[in-house]
Amino acid sequence: MDMEQKSLFENEVNQPLASRLRPRDLDEFVGQTHLIGEGKILRRLIENDNITSLIFWGPPGVGKTTLASIIANKTHSTFINFSAVTSGIKEIKEVMANSEQARKMGERTIVFVDEIHRFNKAQQDAFLPFVEKGSIILIGATTENPSFEVNGALLSRCKVFVLQGLKTDDLVTLLKRAITDERGFGEQKINISENHLEIIAKFANGDARNALSTLEMVILNGNVSENGEITVTDETLEQCISKKSLLYDKSGEEHYNIISALHKSMRNSDPDAAVYWLARMLEAGEDPLYVARRIIRFASEDVGLADPRALEQAVAAYQACHFIGMPECTVNLAQAVVYMSLAPKSNAMELAYNTAKIDAIREIAEPVPLVIRNAPTKLMKELNYGKGYQYAHDTKEKLTNMQCLPDSLAGKVYYNPTEQGLEAKYKDKLEKIKEWKRTH
Repeated sequence: MDMEQKSLFENEVNQPLASRLRPRDLDEFVGQTHLIGEGKILRRLIENDNITSLIFWGPPGVGKTTLASIIANKTHSTFINFSAVTSGIKEIKEVMANSEQARKMGERTIVFVDEIHRFNKAQQDAFLPFVEKGSIILIGATTENPSFEVNGALLSRCKVFVLQGLKTDDLVTLLKRAITDERGFGEQKINISENHLEIIAKFANGDARNALSTLEMVILNGNVSENGEITVTDETLEQCISKKSLLYDKSGEEHYNIISALHKSMRNSDPDAAVYWLARMLEAGEDPLYVARRIIRFASEDVGLADPRALEQAVAAYQACHFIGMPECTVNLAQAVVYMSLAPKSNAMELAYNTAKIDAIREIAEPVPLVIRNAPTKLMKELNYGKGYQYAHDTKEKLTNMQCLPDSLAGKVYYNPTEQGLEAKYKDKLEKIKEWKRTH
């Protein structure tokens, strides 16, 4: 059975840098300001030692276990760490029985379960009755969507807090602290440039543990002078991370130039250029999920209904990146950018929305026509909400001549389909719909 109380989080000299620098309180915690910023609910729960059962969901290295350690240091409750990897139902029931006895004595027990998604249904069910009657407060940490990986009954009794990948600025702050903090390299003279720190931060892809491990590696492999100073060079950094990460400048201008180059290469139906710029970004340490998000945007902005499957390909590529990460997901992104490059092009969706946006802002107070208003109450029906509504499914053609735009915009056209790819088919269908409405 793998259980420890607060000593689990005590630092030891021979621990890795990420463990030695684990924040001791919320003031040392970096990132997740949407949860632990001043006045935010999770911060209040921790500071007031008023923790309820909760689940931390987020990618690796963003602070899930660290928040548990801060709660362990802050709480007056008994804090128990429980491994979802090595513990079975027998161990769970033993801990639950002890916690129930403690509750009867007026003592509170917090049980932290890392990687709770690794527990099967039976193991998760073993917690449920004790969470229900308050024998324990459960804190679970998971990298997987708890909606799918945690039993519904257990999940309904927990607050879910979503942690995000750390921003580059957050990671740079963390790396600077590691260099100056006595728990890190504060007692040594380290020469490392701001640009090197940014490269390490970008390479870490939002993962604080990854960033600190990389920093520790480049410092341990740095050039040591006679007086003990350690200098990190470009060569040392490139060797340790096996990437030519010096492609993006500090201002970030080149970052945006290259994503622009990828977008315009796909728009220009040039798969070779698109794959090249993709490789330039990924080999420089760019977050693959960022690239995938840009491809998703492209799929609707530049392809749209000319090939509706483009959006499916883009979303699938994003999911693949989330599931398997770097470097395996490079081929998934390559497939997506080649598909976008070869797909027929249409910007009709972007033009439709941008045109509608102008009218929506200008006519922000324009009322919804009575005929298509919702009428859930008797009063609303008496006020003619929904009066005259025509249910398209009741007609042979599945069409009606009902006006759905406000009077001031009646007849306005936002979507103008092109002749590209499958959109030509949708254009023909739309013209037939409009002709039917004109004749009826």
